[in-house]
Amino acid sequence: MWRKRCCIENDSLVPSTTSSSSSSSISVSGKGRFVSLGFPFSGDSEEEDMGFLEVVVSDMKHPPPELGPMPDGLSPQQVVRRHILGSIVQSETSYVDSLKRILQDYRHPLMEMEPKALSARKCQVVFFRLKEILHCHSMFQIALFSRVAEWDATEKIGDLFVASFSKSMVLDVYSDYVNNFTNAMSVIKKACLTKPMFLEFLKKRQMASPDRVTLYGLMVKPIQRFPQFILLLQDMLKNTPKGHPDRLSLQLALTELETLAEKLNEQKRVADQMAEIQQLTRSVSDRSSLNKLLNSGQHHLLLCETLTETVYGDRGQLIKSKERRVFLLNDMLVCANINFKGQLEISSLVPLGPKYVVKWNAALPQVQVVEAGQENSPYDKDNVVLQNAGAKKHVSSSQSSNKVYLGPPRLFQELQDLQKDLAVVEQITLLISTLHGTYQNLNMTVAQDWCLALQRMMRVKEEEIHSANKCRLRLLLPGKTDKSGRPISFMVVFITPNPLSKISWVNRLHLAKIGLREENQPGWRCPDEDKKSKAPFWCPILACRIPAFSSNALDLQLGAVVHNPVQSSLLGFSAVSTSLPQGYLWVGGGQEGAGGQVEIFSLNRSVPRTVKSFPVASQVLCMEYVPEKGQEEPEQEKAEDSRSAADQPPAPHPTVCLGLQDGSILLYGSVDTGTQCLLTCRSPGRQPVLCLKHSPEYLFAGLQNGTLAAYARNNGGLWDLEAPPTCLEVGTGPVRTLLTLDDTVWASCANQVTVLDAATLQAQQTFEAHPEEEASVTHMTKAGSGVWMAFSSGSSILLFHTETLEHLQEINIATRTTFVLPGQKNVRVTSLLICQGLLWVGTDQGIIVLLPVPRLEGIPKITGKGMVSLNGHCGPVEFLAVAVSTLAPDVLKNDKEEEGGQEERPDGPSPEPSALDKPPAREMRKKGILLQYRLHSTSHLPGQLLSVKEAPPASGGTALEHSEEDGTIYEMADDPDVWVRSRPCARDAHRKEISSVAIISGGRGYRNFNPGSKLPACSETDSTLLIWQVPLML
Repeated sequence: MWRKRCCIENDSLVPSTTSSSSSSSISVSGKGRFVSLGFPFSGDSEEEDMGFLEVVVSDMKHPPPELGPMPDGLSPQQVVRRHILGSIVQSETSYVDSLKRILQDYRHPLMEMEPKALSARKCQVVFFRLKEILHCHSMFQIALFSRVAEWDATEKIGDLFVASFSKSMVLDVYSDYVNNFTNAMSVIKKACLTKPMFLEFLKKRQMASPDRVTLYGLMVKPIQRFPQFILLLQDMLKNTPKGHPDRLSLQLALTELETLAEKLNEQKRVADQMAEIQQLTRSVSDRSSLNKLLNSGQHHLLLCETLTETVYGDRGQLIKSKERRVFLLNDMLVCANINFKGQLEISSLVPLGPKYVVKWNAALPQVQVVEAGQENSPYDKDNVVLQNAGAKKHVSSSQSSNKVYLGPPRLFQELQDLQKDLAVVEQITLLISTLHGTYQNLNMTVAQDWCLALQRMMRVKEEEIHSANKCRLRLLLPGKTDKSGRPISFMVVFITPNPLSKISWVNRLHLAKIGLREENQPGWRCPDEDKKSKAPFWCPILACRIPAFSSNALDLQLGAVVHNPVQSSLLGFSAVSTSLPQGYLWVGGGQEGAGGQVEIFSLNRSVPRTVKSFPVASQVLCMEYVPEKGQEEPEQEKAEDSRSAADQPPAPHPTVCLGLQDGSILLYGSVDTGTQCLLTCRSPGRQPVLCLKHSPEYLFAGLQNGTLAAYARNNGGLWDLEAPPTCLEVGTGPVRTLLTLDDTVWASCANQVTVLDAATLQAQQTFEAHPEEEASVTHMTKAGSGVWMAFSSGSSILLFHTETLEHLQEINIATRTTFVLPGQKNVRVTSLLICQGLLWVGTDQGIIVLLPVPRLEGIPKITGKGMVSLNGHCGPVEFLAVAVSTLAPDVLKNDKEEEGGQEERPDGPSPEPSALDKPPAREMRKKGILLQYRLHSTSHLPGQLLSVKEAPPASGGTALEHSEEDGTIYEMADDPDVWVRSRPCARDAHRKEISSVAIISGGRGYRNFNPGSKLPACSETDSTLLIWQVPLML
């Protein structure tokens, strides 16, 4: 056994260890007080003394801290930092008081109460680890008091957070509390239902409290504590200038807190999912096959939510609706009725979980998402389809005339009417072409305008249908066979709480199906820390593998890849949720010393397809996507520059830059503007272009001879490739990689990195990234306030601070790959990528390693062992790239928002009224719609006016006037391209974005590293792309 003493002197902990045969304890002495921290090993005492730290802080000796008078001459940032420190102290004091209230107002009275309203054992369960949490924060509060007292002299607090919350003890006690929270609430709920004395005790305590916070409201505070700390430290960091002694400590503190919060969130998510599955399992008969499946331990919950099931009649009328709980497991979908039982007064004190009655369950591969416009798909012809699970009769396809009403039926009927009318007008157009006379208002120009107008009205109607279905989730499920043995499918329609929920369900259903493929069973392997470690639910899923080049005749080597994002609002929810990120993937390569090749893939579907392929003069070594200049500027800069926008030259469209082996730099327009080569030039000395990066003002090219060439923008906004670039000598070796940060550019040469000012192009500093000269820096990637680097030799990656250039961490990748390729110690890193809290590492063995890193502004330190992909390449991973697209903002709008937004957009398109507010189709026909597209007048056309009335005078207006009825339609699409490309709306800029993410790796062939895999490997010499999808980030 051991005993440790720590003296707190000047905020430093000086540990001293002595042996003892008594129970373990820690004693802390300092400034005249003694604090005993006990660790009894037995946990069966009534007082639940297991592992607690008994810290007694005297308020008489240690009054609450107060900042002294504000000194003169403080900068605005120093003033703000003082206020934030005050918020931290106030927040921590309030939190500690809440913890004390739980113990003093609830735990202690319950333990002493006779007769007992709650047994001692149940009290241990309910208040498990709360003492330890209180003691951790009491210790933190002691140190915080000291920092406040000397704030004006030191202005440091980040290191205090690091020292206090980086200890494993803090994670342990909070993990135990979070994992036990659901169980504790279950005990409280059951006691409320079965013991009136306990319920009365809770009600009295709540009424006696000054703020009327319930026991649940107090006990949820530890779960919310670290997110609150993170927000406060983010504010402090924003007001801490670079070079401040507290800045690096704050960044490290933010990393520690984020890591801790992420681990606790994951544990809370797993605990909640287990509780949901247990609750579901209890509602299923012990003898049923579903019960056996749920108890097998092979199923984990991906998503569950309360949705409203709607039942429609034969004509699409709403018959009834009822709330259901829908569970998406990794291989099945379960729907249950919700049965709330319990008094309302109890639910106000503690959340009451419902009881479930399973309504149906279906194997995931047999579940289909049906979107608007799919009513004529093949399954309707072959299967008997029920309109809804609530319908009583089976309706055959012949009886339903191949119509399945999936929502507001009138919209579909109006669309069908427009389609029929278009067919009639096309026949009329053919007849008009046979006229012998020439008539001003009856000729082929007018007839074609009628056709265009009808096509536009059909597009408007399709948009209305998409809008009406933003919250409707339609699932086609397998049913029993009929008497003839034909399979019967039935339709279930759910109303989701919001469009985000609909998108999430469609996306998770799609990815769960992909996850059942053999290559994803399993797709990742975690280090065997506790033999229970499984790949988390958010891990990327291998969606597809495709040849990198359409021509197999040439042995083409991969060089580079880049994503060209393109937004479109017409894909619909199903396509948005199941396709890869919208846009195009440019893949470049070639043969060394010979020609190059560029392949362009469309990503607007679940499997990419080649849309264009063209040769270039030499092998492609690097690529860079350059968005429109306005897209790179912060919102505030856009607002400031908008006034002078009229004086500026038009912003160039997005471009893709290619760097070739022969020293050429090619500039192409993006796919949606024709993919033409806009500019071309040769690098100084025709040196091979090894890497390209851009800043708002320059295009940087790293060359073979150690030169960094910087090309400025010309008056048109494009790079001025004709003028000689500014050349900077970085070193004597090749410039292998570049990295653009906020206001600097990092360029690597051999084992050194030079930091340059991105505006003046002056070198600020050069530092050595690796002690060995032959270990050249080959890759750099940034996250938060750190840069990870990989090298041409060795299996280690190093982390450097972006501001102090200090070396912070080293990770050996070889230790992560040994359990996939045992005995293979000579591993070299060939590619790096950081995306959404994950560091992707590609190796020369074809293995891909995934390591978690913080997402916020802190230091991207690696704290976990990560995962290794069981899908990889037969040779080196030549590149790793990310494809990210943000869904169009109108996808997030529901009907109410669209109606409310019409008044805010007087100059923009005016949508038609919603389906519920519009008059019936017959009324529309009575009023009539002016059928015209762009032909506002026929007065300029040759021929006589065909009319029984006299022609109106020229000054009286055009031959075709806008009527009130057609105005809304006409304003929506003066430019037909509005239906091809989405136009962002200014008032939607504040909306939460939805990001679709895919990761692309390139290398020779495909290999599955699972020992039991029977997957056929593709040719080891063929260049192959592997594409992983990540669940939509909502």
